[in-house]
Formats: sequence, C-alpha cells, structure tokens
Amino acid sequence: MDNRIDWEDLQTVLAVAEAGSLAGAARRLGVNHTTVLRRIGGFEQRLGLRLFDRLPAGYALTAGGEELAAAARGMAATVEALERRLAGQDLRLEGTLRVATADTLTASVLPPLLAQFRELHPGIVIEVTTANLMANLTRRDADVAIRPVLDPPETLVGRRVAGIAFAAYTATSHPAARAGTVDPAAHPWVAPDDSLAGTSVARWMRRALPEATIALRADSLVEVCRAARAGIGLAALPCYLGDATEGLVRIATPTVPEDAALWVLTHEDLRRTARVSAFTEFMAAALARRRDLLEGRRPAVAG
Repeated sequence: MDNRIDWEDLQTVLAVAEAGSLAGAARRLGVNHTTVLRRIGGFEQRLGLRLFDRLPAGYALTAGGEELAAAARGMAATVEALERRLAGQDLRLEGTLRVATADTLTASVLPPLLAQFRELHPGIVIEVTTANLMANLTRRDADVAIRPVLDPPETLVGRRVAGIAFAAYTATSHPAARAGTVDPAAHPWVAPDDSLAGTSVARWMRRALPEATIALRADSLVEVCRAARAGIGLAALPCYLGDATEGLVRIATPTVPEDAALWVLTHEDLRRTARVSAFTEFMAAALARRRDLLEGRRPAVAG
C-alpha cells in the first residue's frame, strides 16, 4: 500500500463525488472518461481503500471516500483562496477574464458592450459562461458575475445596476398583438419549466396566471422568447430581451419586482485585479446608462 496522495488524484475524487459519474467528472476536468476511470482505480489501489461504490445510478462515496473528500475540499478551499489573493495583485490589463452571466443578457444587451470593452482593452480575452456559477466565484470558475440576483452572497462585492422589469409579449402576427385589450386567460402561454421556478417571471406567472393554458415549457427564457416569436403563445419576458427581439410586441405594462435587480459582482480578493476592476467599472457604468431598457420604461403596444 502506498499512502502518498497526489493533488491531481484528490481533484479527480472531488470531481467524481460532485458529478456522481465518470462522464460528468471528465467534463469538469477536461479529460476523457477513461482517464478518470484510470486515475480513480490507480488511487484506490495505491491506498488499498475503496473510495466509491459503483451503483446503477452512479458513483457514491464510501465512508473512507467521504473522509478523504472532506479533507480534499478543505485543501481545495485553501488553494482557491491563495489563487484569488495572488490574482488580486495582478496589475496587468491583459489575460483572461471569466464572466458568468444569464443567457437572456448575452442574447440582448451584453454583446455590444463586450465589443466596446474589447476595443478599450484588446489585451484582455473574455470568456463568457451562462451556467449558474454565482456560488462558484469563490472557486474562480468565474471572475465576474453579471446576473439578475435576488440577494447577492455576502462573499461577493459589487454594484446594483438597475431593477429588472418584465412584461407580457407576443408575436407581431398573433391576434393578441392587434387587440385593443388583451385577456391573458384567453390565449395559450409559453412558460419557463421547473428549473426556472425561482425566477421573477415564473413566480409572477404562478401568482397572476394560475389557470393559464400552457402551450410549451422551456428551460431557458431565451427559448421561451423564441417560441413566443414563432407564435406558439404569449410569454412573460425581461423587457431588455422582449423589447430587443424583432418580431415581438409588448402587450402589457411592465412589472418591476422589488427583489429583482441586475448586479455586477466579483469576489473581494479579485476586486483590485486590474482587468477585473476595469471590467466591472466599465460594465456597471454602461449598464446603468441602459436603465430605461432594463426597467422597461417604454410604452406598451396594447393593454
């Protein structure tokens, strides 16, 4: 038995534990399925300890694996904190900047702003993800988050840019677009699915339209928008997306929930990194200038 522990082995164990499968761990680590299987098998053999139970539903940690994984998480947190502090001392306006945001923003207001930022700072390479990585800013999966947030985590710092309004939209070809007054109950709707149950749009639909006829559900508000534009049904959308989408018209007065706001956030340890500071200051100011769009202050077509 060889009790030596390699950090790469610990990262592999954590990836499998969090993903619950070899395939999921391989995607996280950027390697193939066979590599993960070989690393786990070799690590178990060197330790003389089974770390995972191979179950039909996936990989589950054994008692020994849980103990190892708990220690590995503590080590990972220490390494990540050190990486953030070191990155926070970087004064160069160059390098990679990872931005976590919402797909509704990348489909509307963000692309031209990213282009403007790149013109100002061509040495910074921007990586954008629309995965839900708010909690993982501490793990440096992203450097900055631009997201509609109900309550930013205490570990993050940043600026509230604007409220987020949403309204009902329909395709320009839909009968509701030509009606003087729209009865929401008289038309089918396109709705977010259960994965988006916590969004302001989903909460509003449950409260205001409990008996609505649902023609289609989607796991992305961008897909909801596309389905509405195709005429499948009415849709509640953020005004910054609905108003920017050709082929859609607004048919109701916007709603601005008190708890919905757009934030530009980063981790305390990264806020003084030159590229992070430049990006957050630029983006907060640029988005603030678009507050009318974000808060829906445009006239509705009907209703």
